[in-house]
Amino acid sequence: MQIEPTQIYRVRTVAETLDVSVATIYRAVESGALRAHRLGTGKGAVRIPGDALLDYIAACERAAMRDRATESSAHSPAPSLGGAA
Repeated sequence: MQIEPTQIYRVRTVAETLDVSVATIYRAVESGALRAHRLGTGKGAVRIPGDALLDYIAACERAAMRDRATESSAHSPAPSLGGAA
């Protein structure tokens, strides 16, 4: 699915698009990692703006890249401090 910044999406649609559970999307919303709007009274319906979804995906990609860089540097050999004797 192509994400349109001006569209508003249902939680289930976002979960299916990202191939994660609905609970994962609700956790992201509750933690503030994914911006969403509540409509109606009580619990109401949750809707996610397309631009917020694009921001969330970009943040996840940046986090994954940081994790890979950290993992890569943790497994690389330590630099030699001394010269050849």
